[in-house]
Amino acid sequence: MIGIVSHAGDLHTQAVAGHLDRRGAGHRLLDTSRVPTAAALTSRQRPDGTWTGTWSDADGDLDLADVRAVWWRRPQPFVLHDEVTRPHDRGFAHGECAAMVAGLWSCMDARWVNDPDRDEAASRKMWQLQLAARAGLRVPRTCMTNDPDEARAFVAAEPDGVVYKSFSATPRTWRETRRVRAQDVGTIDAVRFAPVIFQELVPGGRDVRATVVDGRVFAAEIRAGESAYELDFRIDTTHAPITEHRLPPPVEERLVALVRRLGLRYGAADFRVGPDGEHVFLEVNPAGQWLFVELATGQPISAALADLLVRLDADGPVREAAGPRARSVA
Repeated sequence: MIGIVSHAGDLHTQAVAGHLDRRGAGHRLLDTSRVPTAAALTSRQRPDGTWTGTWSDADGDLDLADVRAVWWRRPQPFVLHDEVTRPHDRGFAHGECAAMVAGLWSCMDARWVNDPDRDEAASRKMWQLQLAARAGLRVPRTCMTNDPDEARAFVAAEPDGVVYKSFSATPRTWRETRRVRAQDVGTIDAVRFAPVIFQELVPGGRDVRATVVDGRVFAAEIRAGESAYELDFRIDTTHAPITEHRLPPPVEERLVALVRRLGLRYGAADFRVGPDGEHVFLEVNPAGQWLFVELATGQPISAALADLLVRLDADGPVREAAGPRARSVA
């Protein structure tokens, strides 16, 4: 059985589930927004070492021992009962739900795409850049700081310009990558309120999204320079031509090594191609989108993910110590 941690409205989940259906592979949606109002979770530990876990919701009762592969796609926020009204009570209930669910994930004898603990660690942009540089990938000069003086000094030292972006985002706080303009320098003291990522501007208007599935790389060139916003292709993918792309072999090898070093089976990496053709690594998203690339290029990314999940399910239980950084990515 394959578990999919996501929600029914996610188009990427629908695409992969369709491929699983065509392969005759059993799968079950594990929607964390059903916890605790619409899902009952139970864990039992016996002195002899036997552990059992169950997930019960509108789709039925699931013995978690039957789940051999799990896709950590889009976990959703818990939905608490309306009867719990006081803020501190709601905070306590949320924390207890988080502990329960995380405990279930750690105890499951399954193979993950990606393991939640590794996924969280791999999302740390500072660590990504450090490991990417060590792997031999070219990374942009970067300053992450909440010190206004450090930010001003970094911006002043970059003759070709600087962009800035956030560490994370939510639907309410999402911001595109922006260039530091002359008028922005006058308000740079605001970084004292929260750290900001500053990076050298890599010109060219050509981006590459390289999606890695179990060591297989699906790369696409995105010509953001032809869209309405050159610095971030996500703003206007409709007018940014997307074509299949081949990474230089050394870059591809180093990217695959980086993804494995991060402990991931899946990752969507972004590069900016400079005027000299050099591929500059920007970041890797452990749960990045790929359907827009698949639709534009015909690359079978959804099918590759389905094949990976089927293989992991067929491999059987992990039979090793679970917990952070213990689960295999082999």
